[in-house]
Amino acid sequence: MLAIAACSVVLFTSAIPASEKPAEKAAVNPNVERAALAWKEAAADGNVSTKELKTIATELKGGKLTFKEKVGLKLFGKKIASKMNAAPASGEKSQLIALLLCGFLGGLGIHRFYLGYTWQGIVQLLTLGGCGIWALIDFIRIITGDLQPKDGTYATTL
Repeated sequence: MLAIAACSVVLFTSAIPASEKPAEKAAVNPNVERAALAWKEAAADGNVSTKELKTIATELKGGKLTFKEKVGLKLFGKKIASKMNAAPASGEKSQLIALLLCGFLGGLGIHRFYLGYTWQGIVQLLTLGGCGIWALIDFIRIITGDLQPKDGTYATTL
């Protein structure tokens, strides 16, 4: 949803009338939900054509596109589609990466930072991984899958 909003700001900044009051800008566009549904349908196969992108932009705007907007979609349509198809992978963690970090930098607690346990990472950094014992325990816990990322589970496992 955030990607659609960011795309619409980039694409339609020229479509906002200059006389519009700030309170009116804060109002939610009723076409955003329909455009989001159209985007999900178009991106279901992993590929969005320029025509589908134009249809989504028209629904989002709630009217016809200007010549400038059509040219922008034609020029940057593939880039927009690829950016919007790429889901943010911020929360996805790999068990293999955590294991490698623990194996090579376990005494510094870098694997704890990677998994989202910032305070434990700082304590491990200051104590050099509990003189290596804490790092060894974490290494075993990562192998067995007992030590998971703070925000959920591993996206890829061993």
